[in-house]
Amino acid sequence: MDKKKEILVVEDNGLNRSMLVEILEGDYEVLEAENGMEALEILETHYENVSLVLLDIHMPVMDGYTLLGELKKDERLASIPVIVLTQGDSEEDEITALANGASDFLPKPYRAKIILHRVESLIKLRETSAMANLYKYDRLTSLYSKEYFYQKARECIEKYPDEEYSIICSNIENFKVYNENFGRQAGDRLLVEVTELLKGKVGEGVICGRYGADRLLCLLDKEHLTKILYSIENEVIPKNIGMYEHVSVKFGLYKIVNRAIPVEQMCDHALMAVDSIKGLYNQKIVEYDDSMRQMVHREKEITDAMEESLKNKEFSVYFQPKFDLKNDRMVGAEALVRWNHPELGFMSPGEFIPLFEKNGFILKLDQFVWRTVCDKLTEWKNKGLPIFPISVNVSRSDIFQEQLNEAFEQMLVEAGLDPKYMHLEITESAYSESPDQIVDTVDELRKQGFKIEMDDFGSGYSSLNMLSRMSIDVLKLDMGFIRSEMAKPIERRLLNDVVNMAHRMHLRVVAEGVETEEQRDRLKDMGCDYAQGYYYAKPMPEDEFEKMLAEYKDEMIDFDASMKYMESQRHGVAEGSNDMLEKLREVSEFLPGGFFVYKADDSQEILSYNREVLKLFNCNTHEEFIELTGNSFKGMVHPEDINLVTSDISSQIDESNDIDYVEYRIVCKDNAVKWVRDFGRFVHTDDCGDLYYVLINDITKR
Repeated sequence: MDKKKEILVVEDNGLNRSMLVEILEGDYEVLEAENGMEALEILETHYENVSLVLLDIHMPVMDGYTLLGELKKDERLASIPVIVLTQGDSEEDEITALANGASDFLPKPYRAKIILHRVESLIKLRETSAMANLYKYDRLTSLYSKEYFYQKARECIEKYPDEEYSIICSNIENFKVYNENFGRQAGDRLLVEVTELLKGKVGEGVICGRYGADRLLCLLDKEHLTKILYSIENEVIPKNIGMYEHVSVKFGLYKIVNRAIPVEQMCDHALMAVDSIKGLYNQKIVEYDDSMRQMVHREKEITDAMEESLKNKEFSVYFQPKFDLKNDRMVGAEALVRWNHPELGFMSPGEFIPLFEKNGFILKLDQFVWRTVCDKLTEWKNKGLPIFPISVNVSRSDIFQEQLNEAFEQMLVEAGLDPKYMHLEITESAYSESPDQIVDTVDELRKQGFKIEMDDFGSGYSSLNMLSRMSIDVLKLDMGFIRSEMAKPIERRLLNDVVNMAHRMHLRVVAEGVETEEQRDRLKDMGCDYAQGYYYAKPMPEDEFEKMLAEYKDEMIDFDASMKYMESQRHGVAEGSNDMLEKLREVSEFLPGGFFVYKADDSQEILSYNREVLKLFNCNTHEEFIELTGNSFKGMVHPEDINLVTSDISSQIDESNDIDYVEYRIVCKDNAVKWVRDFGRFVHTDDCGDLYYVLINDITKR
C-alpha cells in the first residue's frame, strides 16, 4: 500500500482545525499546528515529506503572512505549495495572499469537495513541476543539469552571434580521495562550496551547469571570462579549499571559434583541457588546443592495444644495474617495463604508465614484471650466474589489492626464491593518497622477508612524514632532487643532510639518474651507498644484462653476505658466539666500508678487521696496521678525540644500546689525519665477552 502524502494544517481555531482534519484524513496523513511558529518547527523536520500546507492568516504568536515570508527565505520550504484560508472571497484578499507567496486560497466556511479538489490539483502540479526541475536543474548544486546547460548555451550562442564566448570546466583535484577520507556528505558540502565560490566570481546572468561528479561548466562572454581569469590567476579562487589541504580547483578553457560544432563537443574540449593538468601542482588553468585532441586519440590507441599486447608478449622487462659507490662494483638492478608495439612503435613508459595507473591495467602489467623477474632469477641461478636483489615497482593501485601479500608469496614459492632477492619500490607520492593502507601493507610485506625501498624520495611533499611512519630498508633519491641539489652552492645543499639522516635510521641510500663522473664523486663523498644511471649503464634487455652478469661474476659483491651483516646489525648479535664472530669475519670483506670488531674492555683489543680498514689507515699490510695502532682501538683514535669517543661508548652501553654514530679523527700511516664516522654496536656474549662491532667511513672531504 502506498504511503499517504502529508499535509500540514496551520489553524489556531480548534474547531476549524478539526473540520479540516476530518475532511483530509481519509486521503492524506495530516499534521497540525496552532500557529506559524509551531508550523515552522514541524517543517524543519518534515519538509521533505510535506506535500502541501493549509494556512490560516490570523493567528497568535506568528500569523500566516509572517510564516509565508519565512517560507520564501528557505530554499527547502519555498517550493511547498500553500493554500491560504480566508474569511472572505474579495479580490483584495486574493491579491494579498498571492502576493505573499500563496499558491491558492480558499474562503471559509469550508466545503469538503472544493478543498479536496484544490489540494489534489496543487500537489499534482507541484510534482509535475518537480519532474521538470529534475530535468532542468541539478539537485545538489541547483545549477543547470548537463542536458539543460547544453540547451541554454546553444540558445545563447545563437541569439548573440557577434559576442565572443568561451566555456570553462572546473575540476576538483583529488575529489575522489576527499570523498574516501571524509565521506560522501562531506564531498557534497565541498562541491556546494566550490559551486557558490564559482558563481560568486563569474557574476550574475552567467549560464552554469553541472556536467557530473565534481565537474562544473560555465558559458562566459568576453567580460565575464576576463573576470574569472583574473580571479584564478590572482588566487581569488584559493588553491586549497575545504578541510583537506591537498584539494584544489583547476580549470579547462575552450574559446568558441567554430559555432557550428555541437555544444557537447565544445564542453568535451574544455574537459580535455582540465584533465591535461591533473596532478600539475603549479598550473591552475589551461586553454584547449588541438594537441589535446591528438593526445586523447593516442590514449585511446594505447588503451585499445594494451590487453592484446600483453597476450602477444610485446611488453618486455629491462634491467638497469645498481653499483656500489665505494668500489664501483655491481650490487643489484632495477626491473623496468618496456613496450614495443608493431604499429605504435617503441613507447616511453612515461606515456603509458600514468594511463595504466588511471585505467587499472597497471595491476596486470606489474604482475607480469614480477613474474618475469622471478623467472629470470631462477634461470640465472640454474645457469650458475650470481643472483642478487632485483627491485620491482609496486604501484599505488597494487597497494589496495587485498591479496597482494599472497600473490608475492605464491610467485616466490613457485620460483623457489627467498624474498630478499626481490626489493619492492613504493613511491612516496602513493603515501599522500593512502598513508594508513601503505603503512599496514608494508609492515606485512616486511614480515614476509621483503626489503622495501622508498622510490623518488625528494620529489613530493610527504617524504619526511612517510619516513617517520613507514618501516623501510632503502631510500632511493629522486634524480630531479639530486640534480637540483648539485646545482646549489655547497652551503645550501640538503643532500648531505638527507644521506646522514638515512644512515642514522640505518637505511641504505641509492641515487638514481647519475649521469656524470662529477655526480658520482660528489655522491660518494657524501656517503651515498649505491647509484644507478647512464654513467654506469642504461636499462638493457634481459639477454644483454645476462651477458653483463657473466662479465661481472668475479667482481660482484656477495650480497648474501652483506645482507647477513645488515640483519645482524638490525636485530643485534647477542647470540653472537664464536660462530657469529667467525661469520662476521667471513662477510666483512664484502661490506661497503671499513668493518672491525674489538673488545669492549680496557684493552680495546682489535679482534677482526677487513681490507677497507687497512686502506683507511694507508697501510699495505697487517703488520703495518698492528704496528701503527698497537692492535687496539685506542691506537686508532687521535689523542685529542679519545675522551669524546670513550664518552660516546659509555653512553651507548649504559643507556639505549642502539646503533649510533660518532665522528672523530684517526691517525694514519705517516701521521696523516682523517675524519671518520663510526657506527658502533655493543654486544655482550657469553663466550667472547663484551664486544664492539663497528662500521667506519671516511668523511674527510665532506
